[in-house]
Amino acid sequence: MPAADIAERLQALGITLPPVAVPAAAYVPFVRSGNLVFLSGHIAKKDGKPWVGQLGADVDTATGQAAARAVAIDLLGTLQAATGNLGRVKRIVKLMSLVNSTAQFTEQHLVTNGASELMVQVFGPEVGAHARSAFGVAQIPLGACVEIEMIAELAE
Repeated sequence: MPAADIAERLQALGITLPPVAVPAAAYVPFVRSGNLVFLSGHIAKKDGKPWVGQLGADVDTATGQAAARAVAIDLLGTLQAATGNLGRVKRIVKLMSLVNSTAQFTEQHLVTNGASELMVQVFGPEVGAHARSAFGVAQIPLGACVEIEMIAELAE
């Protein structure tokens, strides 16, 4: 998809891509291997700070979806930095989502839809539809409610 089309979609969605966040530990934000770009896990942030909480305790599914969408926006900012041009993305290959949740919470897949749906809105179904995993976990760094990593394929 041409970069201009992606820029128009982002603008229509009211999205401004953020710059790449500085890693908080001993890792890099992305690694390119051949035509694949692996993006490190990004935690949900609200107003620039970790979006803390636990699904099933003090965060509901709709709020978790909004947090996952916020993570997806940050992932797109990192992908932009990794590629120099989102028009080079041939396919969003996979998302892996970690949802900070109680043992009783079973809607991790619905929370993750917040990110998955945004990828399709931005890239269209041919490029944005992806494989994914959604896990419930006991805790995420800094108490964040959601963390997501992504793999994308670039055109030659």
